[in-house]
Amino acid sequence: MKKQEKSNYNVLFFPDKEKADATADNTFIETDNAGVQKYYNYDAKLRIRIRWSVGVLNFNLGERVELAKWSTDTQRCINGTSHGKKKRTAKEVNARIDTATARIEGIFNDFADKNIIPTIEQFRHRYNNTPDTPDTPERIKTIFDYFDEFVSKESTANNWKDTTVEKFAGIKNHLTGFGKTQSNFNFDTFTKDGLNAYVTYLRDIKEMRNTTIQKQISFLKWFLKWAKGEGYNNTDAYMTFSPKMPKAEKKVIFLDWQELMTVYKFDFTTVENIDAENAKALERVRDVFCFCCFTSLRYSDVENLKRSDIKNGEMNITTIKTDDTLTIELNDYSGAILAKYAGEVYPDNKALPVISNQKMNDHLKQVGELCGLITPITITYYKGAKRFDEVYPKYALLTTHCGRRTFICNALMLGIAPNTVMKWTGHSDYKSMQPYIDVADAEKKKAMTLFNR
Repeated sequence: MKKQEKSNYNVLFFPDKEKADATADNTFIETDNAGVQKYYNYDAKLRIRIRWSVGVLNFNLGERVELAKWSTDTQRCINGTSHGKKKRTAKEVNARIDTATARIEGIFNDFADKNIIPTIEQFRHRYNNTPDTPDTPERIKTIFDYFDEFVSKESTANNWKDTTVEKFAGIKNHLTGFGKTQSNFNFDTFTKDGLNAYVTYLRDIKEMRNTTIQKQISFLKWFLKWAKGEGYNNTDAYMTFSPKMPKAEKKVIFLDWQELMTVYKFDFTTVENIDAENAKALERVRDVFCFCCFTSLRYSDVENLKRSDIKNGEMNITTIKTDDTLTIELNDYSGAILAKYAGEVYPDNKALPVISNQKMNDHLKQVGELCGLITPITITYYKGAKRFDEVYPKYALLTTHCGRRTFICNALMLGIAPNTVMKWTGHSDYKSMQPYIDVADAEKKKAMTLFNR
């Protein structure tokens, strides 16, 4: 591609004079070509006007100059003078002008190297995100301001849940930390080398696993793509950036039918050193968890489940995470749990005694330990090229989401068709169901070997 000729542009530095009354103190008097005297404030904002083929861009340099001490011919302060309330020396103000001049030339040259004539918005963005930008009365936008704009617009357009907004707040924190490691952090940071540096930061400083890093990069790409569409971002390295990072297959943690029945029937009052109040608390956590195991509900949906959602032996809900409208029939186990708490009253007409997700996860590990869920499970993950293998007893890996996984795996192992299971769970494609199908197939093979005894 033929390289574009150097951009033709014109730069003017000038005081933005403000009119004053003839009787005002400290006025600057100027006589026009007709001999008429005009009165202006003695000092003015110093502005830059850049004119090129697409139009004109005006903005403040962030300095005030005294009109009597300004040279229109040189577009500089007269040597040896001082300006404004802060008594900025001519040398200081002129240095700011020289820096701005060099910056403007550099930006036009960069665009010319890419065979681009910048739009007004593109140039403004590049100028505002170039180092040593002077302080102006109107604060210059940073990459984080654009990130906030992205979250605001995308969350409104796509009706983000609070959890998604919180997730992007975490992403902004990671970007903030990475930005502190860079001498000049802006969109131009994210070249291929810059993206690799971010991966290294997440791996070495934030100590993230490869799978987590890949998620972070996908979120960053989303932001950079949006910024590209808005005219804020001129880089495009993100479009083909795909770091090669080894990753282990994610382990599906669930309870098989025998383990589920052990938990479902466990009597916490028989455990020594647990008083009646704690036994009741653990029993309630167990019941809510088992309800998820028998219905496929996520924590957010069981926490939001109301008695009015349950009629004629089935639940009709709209899921919190995906807004799917689902009908889930009750079975003997889920029906028995609901009946157990039918006489109790909970806020907002809720059906079950659901505590916070964090507390429930903590209690679930205690429930699992008391129920003897000690099967060792190896969790494999990578940080960079280094592999880690960690062994945990099953109870230490229990979370509320294991209830949903338990339902899916057991339903498939019972021989229920995947497309039927998907109607209960809300999964929209087989790709998301495949890990569970693989687990069910492996368990069926293991069960068949029992005939070989």
